[in-house]
Amino acid sequence: MVSACELKKQILFEDIGDDDLKKLEKSVELLTLKKGEQLFAEKDETKGIFMVKAGKIEISKVTADGWKQTLAILGPQHFFGEISIMEHRNHEAFAFAQENSELYLLSKADFDKMQKEDPALAFQVIKKIALVMSKNLRRMNDKFLNALINY
Repeated sequence: MVSACELKKQILFEDIGDDDLKKLEKSVELLTLKKGEQLFAEKDETKGIFMVKAGKIEISKVTADGWKQTLAILGPQHFFGEISIMEHRNHEAFAFAQENSELYLLSKADFDKMQKEDPALAFQVIKKIALVMSKNLRRMNDKFLNALINY
């Protein structure tokens, strides 16, 4: 079982109180991946929200002409899979371990159950997802504008 203390280290759960973290202990599982191991492929059914405990995960897509395009490399405390969960759709990219990695998984079923049985806790998680996504979007916009200005 994953400890509440370990979950608190994850960005997704850092603002959640101890009582709610205790609830999450029962829902979150620890996964291990070897370097090069694929976690999911494009069009795979969504498994849940993944949080990187240790290691590095590459998110990539294959272009129409067969080239692999890296979208992100995520290290400890990053999370992914949230878009597929929020949009109720299959994965739109590949994920594999760039090095031996440990991940936490909040499964789709447990996330759906949380939304029904504990909407206040689900709201805290969804709010954190929204805050992190808006921060990432702001950072991407800044990079894009800087690239245009320096071009």
